[in-house]
Amino acid sequence: MNKKTNQLVIHLLGCAIFLALPIIFSPDLSLDFDFIHAKGFQRDFLFSIILIPFFYLSYFVLIPKLYFQKNYFPFFSIVFICFALIFFLPLVLIPSTNFNTNTFDAFFIREIKIRLFQFLIVFVFSLMLKINIRLKQSEKEKLDAELAYLKAQINPHFLFNTLNSIYSLAIVQSDNVASSIVKLSNMMRYVLSESSNDYVRLEKEIEYIQNFIELQQIRFGTFIQFECTITGDHKNKTIAPLILIPFIENAYKHGVNAEDNSIIKIQIDTTEKQLFLFVKNNKVFVQRSEESESGLGVENTKNRLQMIYPGKHNLQIDNTEKEYSVSLTIDLK
Repeated sequence: MNKKTNQLVIHLLGCAIFLALPIIFSPDLSLDFDFIHAKGFQRDFLFSIILIPFFYLSYFVLIPKLYFQKNYFPFFSIVFICFALIFFLPLVLIPSTNFNTNTFDAFFIREIKIRLFQFLIVFVFSLMLKINIRLKQSEKEKLDAELAYLKAQINPHFLFNTLNSIYSLAIVQSDNVASSIVKLSNMMRYVLSESSNDYVRLEKEIEYIQNFIELQQIRFGTFIQFECTITGDHKNKTIAPLILIPFIENAYKHGVNAEDNSIIKIQIDTTEKQLFLFVKNNKVFVQRSEESESGLGVENTKNRLQMIYPGKHNLQIDNTEKEYSVSLTIDLK
């Protein structure tokens, strides 16, 4: 079943359970179903029926149109009117003849306490459910905006420096010019097309990382002590796009200086159900500029991991005086 079908089934099941409550908790419950003729049960059941459209009125109209727009007075006024209508309608349609004027006050007070309690449960549930969904949507929109920003810029600092490196290779007529252009083209195509999906093929993500590393090696040459190992079977597995690259990009951003001893180590290992990433760089002096800032960044990637892989990842960052290392394990689909 697709997502919409699942939601429909959940709503139908929820309504059925809610309507079953007056039957289950009826004081006159019996196997011969005589209790359905009791006016008390009929009022209870009618009240429950009317609460269902109120739930959806609150969920789809009142909360998003009034409460979220901070129109609190009309919101609570309408809610109060709804309660009054829902409370009195069963009493009017199914009047009771089992009490006199002396017992009416006690009956009315008991009824209003019970109905108000039931009404508030439905009202608060719809409110909390809508708020929770809105918070999740806000987080997703924030992550989508961050990813869109990354796609829009593809880290201009990296792009411009890579183009300069390719230009330098072209001047000396190096054989690496054509392959470098292909690698950069593949990276741009991946970011602009594949990264809009929730998940991508792991082998595509690994290819993007390999192209990034190879272009960085062309850019910085041999003054980096560099070690990279990528092992495991990447086929038939998926991963969130661009979830690994910020940690690798961060190592180059903070660990490369031609005048210092620059050391970068990258390890990616894929098992049947998990991916392990290890990145380590020694800290060197780096002149920072706004252009060099990572579009997504390590902090935002932490948030993405929490949203996309809750309880299915383990991230450890060791930040010492001389070294910075990242160990990340992700449960793969």
